[in-house]
Amino acid sequence: MNEYEHVEILLVDDSALDAELAIRGLKEHKLANDVVWVKDGEQALDYVYRRGQFEGRSGVGPRLILLDLKMPKVDGIEVTRIIKGDPKMRHIPIVIMTSSKEERDISESYSLGANSYIVKPVDFEALANVASQAGYYWLAINRVPG
Repeated sequence: MNEYEHVEILLVDDSALDAELAIRGLKEHKLANDVVWVKDGEQALDYVYRRGQFEGRSGVGPRLILLDLKMPKVDGIEVTRIIKGDPKMRHIPIVIMTSSKEERDISESYSLGANSYIVKPVDFEALANVASQAGYYWLAINRVPG
């Protein structure tokens, strides 16, 4: 990753503690200049589509979405369905980071186009480490077109 390149990660999680740990892991490893945290799927869609409180926001948008599944208003499955169903947005990698180990959630996430599915570890330090590893892979190692 070029140090002058602006890298934005959208973190979607209704747990303040989980979000804080993920942000810490990403920032410690200098994986993003800007981590935007929203607390539910409705806010995530508003952010991606520049509507509601995010209307007129600057920047190109997220290079990566770290997405919890079980959230109020709009869940992570529906967020994945909408973003991956949109030809203008489907290029954004979505990494599901959730406590759900249910096979139904895993299968549905992948069938909708999620790029990865990670079960959140219970240990706090491990959660920060998992977030940083996911960010490192999708932002530093993985290559996308133009």
